[in-house]
Amino acid sequence: MKVLVVGGGGREHALVWKIAQSPLVDRIFCAPGNAGIAREADVVDIGAEDIKALVAFARDNEIGLTVAGPEAPLVAGIVDAFEKEGFKIFGPRQHAAALEGSKAYSKMLMKSAGIPTARFKIFNELSAAKDYAEAVDAPLVVKASGLAAGKGVYVCSTVKEAHEAIDAVMKERIFGSAGDSVVIEECLRGEEASILAFMDGHAIFTMESSQDHKRAFDGDSGPNTGGMGAYSPAPIVTERITRQVERDILVPVAYAANRDGCPYRGILYAGIMITHEGAKVLEFNVRFGDPETQPVLMRMKTDIVEPIMACVEGDLADIDILWDDRASVCVVMAAGGYPGKYESGKEITGIEEAEALGDVKVFHAGTADAQGTLVTDGGRVLGVTAVGETIEAAKARAYEAVEKIHFQDAHYRTDIADKAIGR
Repeated sequence: MKVLVVGGGGREHALVWKIAQSPLVDRIFCAPGNAGIAREADVVDIGAEDIKALVAFARDNEIGLTVAGPEAPLVAGIVDAFEKEGFKIFGPRQHAAALEGSKAYSKMLMKSAGIPTARFKIFNELSAAKDYAEAVDAPLVVKASGLAAGKGVYVCSTVKEAHEAIDAVMKERIFGSAGDSVVIEECLRGEEASILAFMDGHAIFTMESSQDHKRAFDGDSGPNTGGMGAYSPAPIVTERITRQVERDILVPVAYAANRDGCPYRGILYAGIMITHEGAKVLEFNVRFGDPETQPVLMRMKTDIVEPIMACVEGDLADIDILWDDRASVCVVMAAGGYPGKYESGKEITGIEEAEALGDVKVFHAGTADAQGTLVTDGGRVLGVTAVGETIEAAKARAYEAVEKIHFQDAHYRTDIADKAIGR
C-alpha cells in the first residue's frame, strides 16, 4: 500500500518514521515534508492546505491511505474532499474538526454534553469582552477562538493583562480571523496533561499519557509556543484519571458527534487540567499533538497502520495496542527568538552523532536542504527524542543528544520532564 502523510513538521516526521515500520506499507509520500522527512519518504511539493492538489496527487499515484497531520487542512475539510473521491483518509470530517477550529464551538459542545471544563463566556465585540474581564476579575484566560498555531492563549494574572490580550487578539488582530471572537474563561489550577485517543465513531482506544511544555522558557515562564518538549508517560495521569477522562470526556464527545450525524473518526486530543475535582478540559485538538506525538510513538510497539486503518474502516474494537514500558522524553530545539521573530538558514550539525548514542531519534520540525547542507527553516527546528528505563534516564539521554547538536542561536528548555521526576 502507498501512504500519503500531509504536513511538514515534527509530528509528521514521527508519523512517517512509525508508518515506515509497517509491513503493510510499500511506499510513503509526504506533502510538503522537510529535510528530515526526505530521508525516510518521498517528499512532494504540495502545501498541506492545497486540498485540490492533494486529491489529484492521491488519484494519480494510487494512494491507499492518507494521514492528515496538521489541524488546518482538517478544519478546511480535507477528509470530506478525499472521501468524496473514494479515498481512504485518517482524520475527522470538517464538521467534527470544528472542535479545534473554533474554541467557541468546542466550549458550547462541552457545555451541552456536560463535559467538565472551565466556566466561560464568548465575545464577538471588544468592549464587551473587556467589561466582562473587569467584572469577573483576574486570574483568567483569554483565547482566540480560531486556529492560532498553539499561540492564541493568554493566562492573565491581572485585569490589565487581560485587556492587553483582548486588544492583541481582537484589535491588533495578531492572529487574523482567528480573533473574530474570544473565549474568556476561569483560570483552572492544577497540572496539565495530554490524552490522545483513537476513535472510529463507536470504539475508543486511549493511548499512553503525555505532558507538553507550552511556555518558552524554564519554569513554565515566557510566552506560549507550539510546544517546547514533552514526555510520556505522565505520572500524574493515574488509572483513575484515565478512566474519568474516558467516561466524562471522550465518550460524551463521541456521543455528541454521533447525535449530530457526523461520527468522530481519527485522533481526539484532550488537553486536560488535573484539578482537585478531577480532570477538566482545557482544549480539544483533532489530530496528533506536537510534540507529544514524538515520545508517544517512540513507545508504541504496535504497527500504527493497524489502528489507523481500523478507525477509517470502523474496526477499532478489534485492535489492541502494545506499549514499551520505558519512558520517553522529547526536547525541542528552537530558533533564536522563537516564538517571536527568528532567522532561518542556520547550518545544523551533530544529528548523526546524537542518534549514534542509541535510543535516540531526532525528528525534524523546521529544516531544509540548502544545496546539500542541512539548515534551519522554522521556529521549532528539531525534536530530540530518547527512551530510557525511567523518566530520569530518558531525560538524561535526550539532553546528552541535544549537546551533540549545534546551530546558531539555538535555544531549548532544560527542565523538560522535571515535573514527572519530582513525583
